[in-house]
Amino acid sequence: MSDALTLLQQRHSAPSRQLGTPAPDAATLRALLEASIRVPDHGKLEPFRLIELRGDDKLRFGERLTERAIRRDPHLPESKREKERMRYTFAPLVIVVVARLNAEAGIPEIEQKLCAGNVAYNILLGAYALGFGAQWLTGWAAYDPEVAQLLGLASNECVIGFVHLGTPQAEIPDRDRPVLNTLLSQWKAPA
Repeated sequence: MSDALTLLQQRHSAPSRQLGTPAPDAATLRALLEASIRVPDHGKLEPFRLIELRGDDKLRFGERLTERAIRRDPHLPESKREKERMRYTFAPLVIVVVARLNAEAGIPEIEQKLCAGNVAYNILLGAYALGFGAQWLTGWAAYDPEVAQLLGLASNECVIGFVHLGTPQAEIPDRDRPVLNTLLSQWKAPA
């Protein structure tokens, strides 16, 4: 079997809380991201962009999310407030994958979002291939208009996911995977 298929068969996400230093260095990250943006792109729209969260800015981002979470639910328990505050601090690097939707292009919005989703998946796959760990998370913050504003998103943009990157700090057991025979069928022309 080819190395590429073996990579696909072994890839798994590493929980963000179990990701530590190091993250990819600048040259490795650039190469990873350049490879990750090579995705199917109907219409060559480039309907995506990336935002890096690093260092103390990850904590500041979490603090702003906590403020927003409290506005959404003033009775939010202290434990959940702390969880929101710390959510982006475990992995040394978080890449926000953003979809940039072009309504005038004539390309369905779902295809543009899938294109951006492929960028997020390529980051996961590429990180694993390079020996790093990664996890693609969304959560309420990915869909909240105030968080979009905090990230500086335009009205035609939305968060596809927060990809946490770093080095796994523990062995990550694989999870149960789908069984192909339960998912694959063959279409036959009606008689």
